Amino acid sequence: MNTKVVVGAQWGDEGKGKVTDYLAEGSDLIVRFQGGNNAGHTIEVDGKQYKLQLIPSGIIYGGRMNVIGNGVAFDPAAFFREADTLAQAGILVTPEVLAISDRVNLILPYHIELDRLKELARGSQDIGTTKKGIGPCYTDKYERSGIRMCDLMDRDTFSEKLNRNLEEKNRYITLVLNGEAMDAAAMEQQYLEYAERLRPFVKDTSVLIDQAIHAGKNVLFEGAQGMLLDIDYGTYPYVTSSNTTAGGVAAGAGIGPNRIREVVGVAKAYTTRVGKGPFPTELDNEIGEHIRQVGHEFGTVTGRSRRCGWLDLVILKTSARVSGLTSFVVTKLDTMAGIDPIRVCTGYEFNGTIIDYVPASLKDLAQCQPVYRDFKGWDESVAQIRDARDLPAEIIDYLTCIEEVTGVPVKTISVGPGRDETIER
Repeated sequence: MNTKVVVGAQWGDEGKGKVTDYLAEGSDLIVRFQGGNNAGHTIEVDGKQYKLQLIPSGIIYGGRMNVIGNGVAFDPAAFFREADTLAQAGILVTPEVLAISDRVNLILPYHIELDRLKELARGSQDIGTTKKGIGPCYTDKYERSGIRMCDLMDRDTFSEKLNRNLEEKNRYITLVLNGEAMDAAAMEQQYLEYAERLRPFVKDTSVLIDQAIHAGKNVLFEGAQGMLLDIDYGTYPYVTSSNTTAGGVAAGAGIGPNRIREVVGVAKAYTTRVGKGPFPTELDNEIGEHIRQVGHEFGTVTGRSRRCGWLDLVILKTSARVSGLTSFVVTKLDTMAGIDPIRVCTGYEFNGTIIDYVPASLKDLAQCQPVYRDFKGWDESVAQIRDARDLPAEIIDYLTCIEEVTGVPVKTISVGPGRDETIER
């Protein structure tokens, strides 16, 4: 049995899609265990880019079974849009290569409208959501009024739950958020059409995954977003609405935690985040802008500019602790070429002492001052390297510092977006 989890070790956007695609070669089953179409995974193969949001990144490799697990917030409309886009690129999403859990909670149009109206009502205190309905969907899930895929598969059950929910949602939308009431009949008709198209994909995926593990197959679990967007351990409330850490796998895929063998944390050679909230190593200057432009740091889903800063090892050490990381993949070393010196945050000065963890309070985090260590930079030739033995001493020193501070080995690095631009150490 070989089970491996890929999670983001920062604020998301670390390159998990590329890493999942790369690891798919040695995998039989690729499982997405949380998040929704608010995630953006970009994969480049032979110079062609594929942008995924909901469908597991293993779909690009071909010949592998992919699973959307029960922990995902599932938008049928987004799924079919994405599948149609992939079909135009010659990648067919069929029940032979993809299974969807019968326990996923469905995103409905009222979730998307609630997301939009609530962000609007927050004004300057908005969270910065993607307005995809993710938060309201998870709210219903935990409030126990959600509609699951198994409900959609039964016309009467779906109709009863939809009409009951929308009656309540419409009161909130119209009386509290000053929105317009939504039509239940049109919504029901649309989703019943989705039901027939989805039916061949729907399975008890927990059983499917368990059978694969028992058969000795290689199972890869793909996370969305990153550790600092975790609902419990992220920079709350500027987080997503699910558990993005490796602990989310057990609940979001339906397996026991003792089944997990390896946890791979993906981290950029620098740090980025989208939206509001404290960012200790942020570079609001020409270096930050240089990283943004060279690294193409714009959101896959929203197109928003990402804030950029120096690599923060406090964040990576926290990720290692809460996800039980067994190795790191460090991406985008090529983006840092030409910057000299390169700084790395090894701790925070907080209230007169040095700490090596991310505090829960945003007020405390905003008061943390990064403690830096400087490294000599490297040049653009790094993008041409394909063998770890050819890495310059400057990069070796950089990676060694990551390992020493976090206690986790850097086993893989990336010097470009393509599959072949990945180096095993």
